[in-house]
Amino acid sequence: MTAISGVEFLIWLLIAASAIAVLAKYLRIPYTVALVLGGLLLGLLRLPFLSPLQPDQRPHWLTPDVILILFLPALVFEGSVKIQVRDLLRDWAPLLVLANVGVLLATLVTGYLVHWAIGLPILIALMFGAIISATDPISVLAIFKDLRMNKRLSVIIEGESLLNDGTAVVVFQILFAGVVVGGLGGGKGIGQFLLAVLGGAALGFGVGYTGSKITQTIDDPQIEITLTTIIAYGSYLLANHLHLSGVIATASAGLMIGNFGAKKGMSAQTRTALESFWEYLAFVMNSLIFLLIGLEVHLDALAHAWRPVLFAIAAVLIGRSLSVYLLIPVSNMFAENIPIRWQHVMVWGGLRGALALALALSLDNTFPYRDRILDLTFGVVVFSILLQGLTVKPLLRVLGLADGRA
Repeated sequence: MTAISGVEFLIWLLIAASAIAVLAKYLRIPYTVALVLGGLLLGLLRLPFLSPLQPDQRPHWLTPDVILILFLPALVFEGSVKIQVRDLLRDWAPLLVLANVGVLLATLVTGYLVHWAIGLPILIALMFGAIISATDPISVLAIFKDLRMNKRLSVIIEGESLLNDGTAVVVFQILFAGVVVGGLGGGKGIGQFLLAVLGGAALGFGVGYTGSKITQTIDDPQIEITLTTIIAYGSYLLANHLHLSGVIATASAGLMIGNFGAKKGMSAQTRTALESFWEYLAFVMNSLIFLLIGLEVHLDALAHAWRPVLFAIAAVLIGRSLSVYLLIPVSNMFAENIPIRWQHVMVWGGLRGALALALALSLDNTFPYRDRILDLTFGVVVFSILLQGLTVKPLLRVLGLADGRA
């Protein structure tokens, strides 16, 4: 596979993404849903001019390092740089509980149910639970904008996704190491979790603060945007090198840049350019990864494994339901109340997407039960994006939450 064919593959993906985006606007369906459907269709077609997208012609650049390093920092940084800390602080209790205890609870429930129903070894099953526990708000937030949803509900869903990404990745890495070494020590695992989370957050805030001070001495949009790109990827790589959470480091750096650096050290022109740049980069990354979901899914393999996939979907929904319905009442005692109707939306709108795919594809070909993990992950993600993504809007209307109503 030559470098030219790899470039051609990327160009074809962008052409397909652009065409699908236009079609999604025309059909009024969520963009990510359209991308997955488009990827599935492109994977089935055998037209000569689409040969660069066929499985035997695609470049072998989807290595674990490329997936995690190329996609995750951009997606996480873009999500964090636009979130206001004051909005997060308003709902600090539910966000922290869901992003930490909620992810752990969902991982345990999903993992043990999959272990019991499908027969995967317990550590492998728990690792699948970690892979699939983080939520992806892209499709739901797009629907929220169309329906003019309550801003606080949007912030809760987006903030939870931003924070639980880091937790899910840390839990995944700890369980992955446990599978490799053949066991997992409880105390050691908890220590690794706390170190990775707290250390990653401290590192990210430090890198973001340093970058923010540098931007105060510069008045050039191109240079300042380049600096934010270095901060996004640099914080991720540095954290990984120090065995900390790269996702949490990047998210923390993004929060610092968005809430301090952009306001104190950037002109209005630079802030507008920065927002446009990261929105475009996130659009490209999401387009590639959601198209790849469709292209990489083998429908015949999923059809053959339909029963385990259905068990996995049920386990994920049960884990998500317990996380929300058990933990939100606890957080309501410490923060502003989250109504039960909002909780229904949080359960059904907790879609799975880019992060789950990236983590599953990051497993080496020699990893035990990799094919089964991929089948289960792809099955849950496709179900989540297609069925849940297409039914969120009707659910919002049934609950009376559309058009800004509480």
